[in-house]
Amino acid sequence: MPIPRSRLLVAGLAGLALTVSASVPASAFAPQAAAAKPASTSKTEKKRLDKLKTPKLGWYKCYQIAECATVKVPLDYDKPKGAKTEIAVLRVKAKNQKKKIGSLFLNPGGPGGSATDFALFAPNFLSDSVLERFDVVGVDPRGIGASANIKCFRSVKEQTAVFAGMNVAFPLGKTEEAKYVKSAKAFGKSCSTTGKTLAGAMSTAEVARDMELMRRAVGDKKLTYLGFSYGTALGQYYANMFPDRFRAIAVDGNIDPRQWVGAGKSGSRILDARMKSADGAYKALQEILKRCDKAGEEFCEFAAGDPVKNFASIAKKLRAKPLVISDEFGTFKITYADFVGAALSSLYGTYAGEEIASLAAYVDDLQRKTSGAAEARAQLLQRIRAAKSVGFDFPYDNGFEAQSAVICTDGKHPKYASSWPASTATRDIVAPYFGRAWGWLTAQCATNTWKVKDEDAYRGPFNSRTAKPVLVVGNYWDPATNYAASVSSSKLLPNSRLLSSDNWGHTAYGSGVCATNAIDAYLLSGKLPAKGTVCKAAHQPFTTKIPTDPGDLSANATKAAKPGKQLPPVVAPKPVSILTGGLVG
Repeated sequence: MPIPRSRLLVAGLAGLALTVSASVPASAFAPQAAAAKPASTSKTEKKRLDKLKTPKLGWYKCYQIAECATVKVPLDYDKPKGAKTEIAVLRVKAKNQKKKIGSLFLNPGGPGGSATDFALFAPNFLSDSVLERFDVVGVDPRGIGASANIKCFRSVKEQTAVFAGMNVAFPLGKTEEAKYVKSAKAFGKSCSTTGKTLAGAMSTAEVARDMELMRRAVGDKKLTYLGFSYGTALGQYYANMFPDRFRAIAVDGNIDPRQWVGAGKSGSRILDARMKSADGAYKALQEILKRCDKAGEEFCEFAAGDPVKNFASIAKKLRAKPLVISDEFGTFKITYADFVGAALSSLYGTYAGEEIASLAAYVDDLQRKTSGAAEARAQLLQRIRAAKSVGFDFPYDNGFEAQSAVICTDGKHPKYASSWPASTATRDIVAPYFGRAWGWLTAQCATNTWKVKDEDAYRGPFNSRTAKPVLVVGNYWDPATNYAASVSSSKLLPNSRLLSSDNWGHTAYGSGVCATNAIDAYLLSGKLPAKGTVCKAAHQPFTTKIPTDPGDLSANATKAAKPGKQLPPVVAPKPVSILTGGLVG
């Protein structure tokens, strides 16, 4: 646990004589060591940023409730008069301008998530007390969203041809693996050639520099920031690069930045071997299945028999033989990878338990041809149709490229893409089902194919003593950013406080009144929650009887704990699945 900030109250009265008893050591009254001096922005970063003229944002009304602007920033801050790239900014103004504290910068994660979209949606998920006092600001990271986009391929046709080999949750078997590796190499080569200009300037450090420049542009003396998922890396980068330039940074669902960059010798391992996202997902799945068993069939539709063994049996059958279902629109094959990918996606929500139980029960009914098979078939076909309605053939979609450009540029990675089959197989032994799903995410980052680098990427240190405290938030059952990373991140930053939550899904804000109020209070006043605080979520799996209408579950899945609010639409990598959607149409 982090060491809390403490205050030493010293009272003195003129003329008071203090006699020290022989039983009390004199050292007890010795002068206390001065608190460690907070770090300051480095000379290098001051040189890069402080001489630049503060940009003027030409705001214009947009989306009915917001204001938008675009601004050109240096592609390379070491060459301020050189090439520029355009970034997009959006703000939703505070409801009470007279009592406005300043701006609250948001980032939804990804990497590759649009912060402008996130800020526009903020009235739906941020508490009213926050909306009252802050202009909510989203800055799309360079290469992403409404900012000038990275484009690694000359056309959608060329992009589709490369991604065709990667359009699975993960490859399984030598044939699929060879196809995936070949495509990953082509992908890395394309971003290192066609997409080189932006790919070499999209590291998280560059985004932190852009955010520092935008802080000045909106007129804030200090930054206030709330970041989720990958946005926690951005928040921690800013806190370490500009440790004296923020009033509050809250990071929810944390990445440990040392694992992210591959500090020390860890860079020779694939990203998931460092971050252990698969371990968090497997831990969450096992806990759900055990709770399902304990709850019984009135509360969990997958409770008959032993849910842990039955889930493994379903997976084993799919691995041996895909499930084939059809309707008037076509015939569809649900593979083992599709099932695992859909299971991982299910773990991202606060109703993860019910979603997992429902998915497993539907596939089980079809495999065993039970009396519920017709309903199961209809439900799975509905999921397939919804997934296939999201295609990326037109216009050009750069989501996978944006995500990869940040991941591959920020950190170290193994040299050869051909090493991924063995590495992911090892991960799958440690974290069954999800080791491959998370492990294959970065095959295109192999350093002998992804050759473009950002010479100004930041690789640490990440343990600066910041002038103001950082609030680090983590939830126990996060399937993407392992709770352990929130714990280690809080230990890494000397002036930080860990807030834990027992909610399900990815990140904590909105999942319960306790966590939401604690984050709000910190953003508004700088007040930290008490050391060791563990918040209770509004929902735990299998605590209410199974609803008669399956729609009741989906209706509740996006609701936040506070009335009238939704959960923040946090962005994080999710595997391709015929049941949840894919990279390309």
